[in-house]
Amino acid sequence: MMKNNGSDTPTTAPAVGQAGLDFIRAIIKEDLDSGKHGGTVHTRFPPEPNGYLHIGHAKSICLNFGIAADYPGGLCNLRFDDTNPSKEDQEYIDSIIEDVRWLGFDWEDRCFYASDYFEQLYAYAEKLIEKGLAYVCDLSAEEVRAYRGTLTEPGKDSPYRNRSVAENLDLFRQMRSGVFPDGSRTLRAKIDMASANLNMRDPVMYRILRATHHRTGDTWCIYPMYDYAHPISDSIEGITYSICTLEFEDHRPLYDWFLEKLDIFRSRQIEFARLNLSYTVMSKRKLLQLVQEKTVSGWDDPRMPTIAGLRRRGVTPQAIRDFCERIGVAKKDSMVDVALFEHCVREDLNASAPRVMAVLRPLKVVIENYPEDKTEEFEIACHPDKPEMGSRRVPFARELFIEQDDFMEDPPAHFFRLAPGREVRLRGAYFITCTGVIKDPRTGEVTELKCTYDPLTKGGDAPDNRKVKATLHWVSAKHAVKADVRLYDRLFTAENPFAEAEKAGLDSFAFLNKDSLITLEGCALEASLKDARPGSRYQFERLGYFFVDPKDSSAERLVFNRTVTLKDTYAKIEKREPQPAAKPAPKPAKAAPKPQAQALAPEITIDDFARLDLRVGIIREAALVEGADKLVKMQIDVGEGRTRQIFAGIKPAFPDPATLIGTSVIVVANLKPRQMKFGLSEGMLLAASGQGGLSLCTLAGKPQPGDKIS
Repeated sequence: MMKNNGSDTPTTAPAVGQAGLDFIRAIIKEDLDSGKHGGTVHTRFPPEPNGYLHIGHAKSICLNFGIAADYPGGLCNLRFDDTNPSKEDQEYIDSIIEDVRWLGFDWEDRCFYASDYFEQLYAYAEKLIEKGLAYVCDLSAEEVRAYRGTLTEPGKDSPYRNRSVAENLDLFRQMRSGVFPDGSRTLRAKIDMASANLNMRDPVMYRILRATHHRTGDTWCIYPMYDYAHPISDSIEGITYSICTLEFEDHRPLYDWFLEKLDIFRSRQIEFARLNLSYTVMSKRKLLQLVQEKTVSGWDDPRMPTIAGLRRRGVTPQAIRDFCERIGVAKKDSMVDVALFEHCVREDLNASAPRVMAVLRPLKVVIENYPEDKTEEFEIACHPDKPEMGSRRVPFARELFIEQDDFMEDPPAHFFRLAPGREVRLRGAYFITCTGVIKDPRTGEVTELKCTYDPLTKGGDAPDNRKVKATLHWVSAKHAVKADVRLYDRLFTAENPFAEAEKAGLDSFAFLNKDSLITLEGCALEASLKDARPGSRYQFERLGYFFVDPKDSSAERLVFNRTVTLKDTYAKIEKREPQPAAKPAPKPAKAAPKPQAQALAPEITIDDFARLDLRVGIIREAALVEGADKLVKMQIDVGEGRTRQIFAGIKPAFPDPATLIGTSVIVVANLKPRQMKFGLSEGMLLAASGQGGLSLCTLAGKPQPGDKIS
């Protein structure tokens, strides 16, 4: 269910999967149509309280709670799988509860813990012993690994595998009573040491561990393993669909084995692809390392992909839910470009954030023909497209601040901002012209500009209709509100930081971005921000979206965090310098000229080509784009549980795009999403062009959407 939790959360559930069914909802529909479970849909979100949740968990949260919300009477539990007290902490539990609520979801009275079921789990373990399906093993952890075998060799039976039921019951009860030291014995399921699935080779169910549990204290000195506790906890709660990520696919036979042998309610495990986000780390272990080594300030550092970090950076829950809906649910792992996430954040904030002016690196401007004792106010809209958001009064005086980057003494071509002798517009105010430059005599740095203004251009327009090529934001110097501004950027410079570090033989954190945080002090903000409250969001015009830090900001010292830039600074097209044409070789006398090989393109390596993620795509929808000469807009299924919107300039070859529907095409799936005039394009199709015209690269046979092409 959705919960109204203030301005950050909606009162209705997100419309996940309403336009079409992903593979999980297709399974549920089949079950509902057949009457399975009596029409009940019951899911759960089962975090382990050993760290803070991150954006990958948000996908699972939205999926589990979203599926429950899709069906009448659907339920979703929050359950903490707290079976490893040595790594768990109440801090993590509190943060998880806060994060799920902040995302807009509510579990009502269904917050559970695996530790609620410790007694029942123990009783079920004794039941398996009595059935001859579990035994106490004295092998050490190293010996268990050695006996397990490999992917190509079967394992060996433990020498303790054939103990009697009576002996196993006695030993297991002594384990519970604390007779044996930590790690000296385990309880193992008796399944098949020759199974092709290593998870079925007599997995450990219980281990001896003397650690104080956050809820049960020191009551227990044996704790169940996750693979044993999880399916039984699902069964106890009546979970109909146990939805988890793909790494648990090989664990499903074990999940089913426990439920079958205990003859209890059969939950169904369904796996989906976890979220892999470029330039981001999703490993809890690696995130903990960043915190412990103080590479970041904590779990809620705005550079972290944790929900707490994203919240402190200023990302809204609506943007996260929108992102999770857009990426869909897939059966195959893939890398999602972080640019798509940033696009969702921008799109959300663009609609809701009021506009203000802030100068981050101030350069003083003195308007010499403006009266020294005069101050006037300009009424400037808070949002260009939403008059209902109102306006604010911005003071204007003789001395102003503009951005240092908005002035160049010797500007190159295509620099249209302020320069000596050049006229520009001050946003909502006047035209000004630079008449002089003052520099620091020691460093040569420009410290002040002398300017004049045209009083007839009040409001930003000239009565003679003359035009200027640049509009600058500004702040009145004597009315400026001082603040610290933190410019956050991606924490890593490599798209897949750990994989690329491993490939290069470097440290795991070799690709940390040293410029991921730049702190600017003494920034000048417009007067309306004097009373900006922690948790408020704004667009600093021409600069980006910013958030008043809820932790460090105060009335005496405002602190703003940059949430995201106005444009994707990473999505620039790299242009190759044209290669000089080779001079033709002299023709031998009286010999027919040999045909000259034509260079098709600059050479690339096999590694360059391997960076392309080519996938099979099936065109599901296709239509012409109104107002475009060549574009066709398509919805293409690439096996992600949703369709991608892709624009392609293929109208000349396909004037009737409907003929494309159902065609198998080759999609370059790992291009950064590109914001076009007509919408976001999330990939590119491979095509051939020549004298015969344009042809799409298509595939024969029956390839499946998302199949990798190599």
